[in-house]
Amino acid sequence: MSFSGEIKKELAERAGAGRHCRLAELSAIISFAGNISLADGSVRLRAGTEHALLRQKYRLLLSLLFGFEEPGGGLTGDAALKVLESVKMWDKKNACFGSTETADGLLIQQPCCKRAFIRGAFLASGSLSDPRKAYHFEIVCRTPAQAQQLKSAIGSFEMDAKIVTRKKNQVVYVKEGAHIVDLLNIMEAHGALLELENVRILKEMRNDVNRKVNCETANISKTVGAAVRQIEDIRFIKSKKGLESLPDNLKEIAVLRLAYPDVPLKELGTYLSPPVGKSGVNHRLRRISELAAELGAKGRGEQIS
Repeated sequence: MSFSGEIKKELAERAGAGRHCRLAELSAIISFAGNISLADGSVRLRAGTEHALLRQKYRLLLSLLFGFEEPGGGLTGDAALKVLESVKMWDKKNACFGSTETADGLLIQQPCCKRAFIRGAFLASGSLSDPRKAYHFEIVCRTPAQAQQLKSAIGSFEMDAKIVTRKKNQVVYVKEGAHIVDLLNIMEAHGALLELENVRILKEMRNDVNRKVNCETANISKTVGAAVRQIEDIRFIKSKKGLESLPDNLKEIAVLRLAYPDVPLKELGTYLSPPVGKSGVNHRLRRISELAAELGAKGRGEQIS
């Protein structure tokens, strides 16, 4: 089962404790995945018939809220209208439909109801990519108004969800790993949250190790390159004038560098008498490079690190 499937399996078994939260979640399922039509002169309501986990959650909410089950062809007549009236999509007094593309604002005023609403929306048309490959949480919305309402609900938890148009739909998405963890917590998908956190920790550890290895490799390459240039300069001076032409302090470091071509500057300084620090060794080798340049060595005289 995909990571999204695991999350939905967990969410399908969870229902808010309060009636208001259950209605908020039911409202999300109907607005995001419901189908309202006329059949033989009466209203028919179906929701989530194409997704087993969504259908499971839809039927759980119907049972908890109204005490009845959904027939195979969906709810019809008074049963359908009762459900639609409860989520404020049917005005019984005026015998007319309200908005079916967004949830009524009264249903998602409280934070707990917003959590339930986001949970229902994700169950109906959401997905989360495999976090081992990428961080991408999204919910596909039917209309711009629906997308804006969902974005606002997510934003109420101090997360900046974004909206993009994909074909005829609006997609609300979040890409920040930490925010996706927060969203799983908001939806109460605690098992998936722990799994995602484990993946994030492993990825961060792996990235940290890679950064350190790359940094160490770069430092080694830099040190080796500098040592090669130093040795070339010393050999150039030796071939032109001989190392005896150098001042004693430069001659001493030149001989040591030829004897220990792979030793770092700090260690090389400990072989001098008296010992000299890294900056002192670097200064002497830089002076040798400048002398090599004066004798005609091409590309010499640059800073040696």
